[in-house]
Parts: sequence; structure tokens; C-alpha cells
Amino acid sequence: MCDSSGCWQRRAAQFLAAQGVSLLGSSMVQYAIIWYITLTTSSGKMLTLSTLCGFLPQLAVSLFGGVWADRWKRKNVMMLADAAVAAATLVLAVSMLLGSRPMWLLFAVLAVRSAGTGLQTPAAQAFLPQIVPREKLMRLGGVQSALNSLITFLSPAAGGLLLSFFPLETVLFADILTAALGIGLTAAIRVEENGGQSSPGAGMSGWKGLCSGLAYVKGKPGLRNLVLFQIFTMFLISPSAFLTPLLVERTFGAEVWRLTAGEMTYSAGMVLGGLLIAAWGGLSSGRLRTTLLAGGFYGLLMVGLGLSPVFPAYLVCNTLIGITSPCYNTPMTVAIQEKVAPEAQGRVFGVLQAASSFAMPLGMVLFGPLSDAVSLRLLFPVCGILVMAAAALAFFRGAFREFSD
Repeated sequence: MCDSSGCWQRRAAQFLAAQGVSLLGSSMVQYAIIWYITLTTSSGKMLTLSTLCGFLPQLAVSLFGGVWADRWKRKNVMMLADAAVAAATLVLAVSMLLGSRPMWLLFAVLAVRSAGTGLQTPAAQAFLPQIVPREKLMRLGGVQSALNSLITFLSPAAGGLLLSFFPLETVLFADILTAALGIGLTAAIRVEENGGQSSPGAGMSGWKGLCSGLAYVKGKPGLRNLVLFQIFTMFLISPSAFLTPLLVERTFGAEVWRLTAGEMTYSAGMVLGGLLIAAWGGLSSGRLRTTLLAGGFYGLLMVGLGLSPVFPAYLVCNTLIGITSPCYNTPMTVAIQEKVAPEAQGRVFGVLQAASSFAMPLGMVLFGPLSDAVSLRLLFPVCGILVMAAAALAFFRGAFREFSD
């Protein structure tokens, strides 16, 4: 037996370990597959197709994934997602060991992995409040963000190192092993579930559950404004998410070390940002005010990225953008965990994830081709100013007042 403090801390440690181990294997193998496609085909069309396989299934599944997270036991949903991804990866590994390497199977596995993310993420976000006291959610969210960012920082190097020494089929087994370990750690978490047959959403079909989730968001003005703000912001920051390598190449030079430095400084910034929000806890005046403040700084730093006169200045802005990301996302996640009814959290997180998954590719549909006609040194500042304007408008008009602290 343990006291309540010891119990939640142990459960939180098991949750973070399970999520971290699973993310590590998944990220390493994801990079390895993308690099394998790149080295094998040298085709921009193939990379575009792989990107679509990585986004579209997550977009489609996340809405229903949120419904299932409210309908079934969330712990089981997380384990099911991990198991499905591991099974698809195992099929690919066995196929390669037998000498069959069809490109369509690689794309199919990328799609399954994307769908698994769409299923797991809402369940994991809705599961955390069941094992952590409300007053600890912000700090634990910051720790989780820092841990995930550190794994994201290390994964490309680890995946590349494995792929340089071993064939892809061998590397794939790393994901299978980490998934098995993650499932075992998740299964060991003892908690009374809000999902399952006791949940009000248990008897809903997937479509009815989706409609009820959208109706729930629509019926809460502050929550509806938050989702709309997220769509608008994710649309505008898509250049900073996808076009920074092109900005670096056109402005400072095409050396590989510059591109690597850009990725590493952003990831390092996210680690620092996670630690910052864990120690700070955000503005005392409200979770979502912290999100809006971070969003405004993100927009300002996008202006800095576009106008940086020298590469070191660009790297400083890029690091600071990484720091703002957890300060933007973590308070928003915690606000939903605190304010939304437990039996509806899966659906709300599913709607929010789908909004983000939709807005960023949509932004690239516009900004990708536009970047060939308009200077990125102009495009980044314009988008950044619009982000700042949206954050300031929402901040001073109290757009999320009905939903924040």
C-alpha cells in the first residue's frame, strides 16, 4: 500500500515511462522509414506521398479516436494503438526479411502509424487527469513536454545511427520491442477508469459520439473560440513548421550543418520550454492567458526568423520559438483537462487534434506554392504579425473567458 501522494507519483512515473519508451522507438523508426524512402527513390513525389500518409490518417482517426477514448477504457485504447502500430511494423519487418520490399507496404505502415497516433493521443491526454491531482497537471505536463522534446531531439540521430549500421528490417524491431515495453508499463498502471461501460458515451455509435463531441465544443463559447483560434494559428505558423529549411537554404546557404543546427536548436528550445513551464506553472491569471502570451511571442519570433540578418540571430530566434511551444500547448491541454467534463475529454481532445492536423497541411497547400513566388523573408514576418494580432485580440477581448480559470 502507499499513500495518495506516493500512488499518484508512481502512476505518473509509469505513464511517463510508457509514453517515453513508446515515443522513442516510434520516432527512431519513423525517421528510418522516411530516410529509407528518400535514399531509395530520390523522389519528391514519394516524399510528398509519405507526408500525406503521415498526416491524413491521423486527421481522420483523431475525431473518432476521441470518441473511443470516452467510450472505452482509455488505458486499453492506448495499448490497442501501440499494439496495432507494432503489428503493422512487424508485418513490414517480416516482409523485408523474406526479400519483399514493396513501396506500397512502407506507405501503408506509415498510414497505420499515423492512425495509431490519432487514436492514442486523445486517450493519453484524457487519461492523465485520472492519475494526477489537478494542481499537479501543469507541472507534469511541462515535464512530459520536456521529455518528449528530448526524445524528439535524440531520435533523428539514433535512427540515423541504427540505419547506418543495420538494414531497415532490423531497425524496425526496435519499435516492436519498445512498443511491447510501453504496453507492459501502461498495463501496470492501476487506476479506476472513467471510460468504459460507466461512461455516458458508452452506448454511442462512433458517428453519434463524433457529433456529440462537436456539439459539446459548439455549445461552450470559450471552447469553440479556442478551437477556432487553434485552426487559425496552426494555419499561419505552418511556414515555420515546414519551410524553415528552405528559408535557411535560400538566405544563409545550403550547407547540411545549417539545416541540422536549425533542427537541433528548435528541439533544444522545446526541452527548455518544457522545463520552464513545469517550474513556472504559467500566468496566475489563467491557463489560456499563458497560451495566448506564448502565441504572441511565437508570432514575434516568426518575424525575427524572416528578418534575421545573420545565421546566429536566426538560431537564437529558432531556439526561442522552441521554448514558446510548450508554453503554448501545455496550458491549453491542462485547461481542457481541468475544465471539460471527464467523460467528454477524449472527444474534445480529438476535435482539437483534428483541427491542428487539418490546419497545418492546409496552410502548406497555400504557403508551399506561394514560397516559390514570394520571398520567405517577407512571408514569415507577415504570418508572424497576423499570429500576434490574433493572440492580442483574443487576449484583450477575453475570447476564452467562459472556459479559462
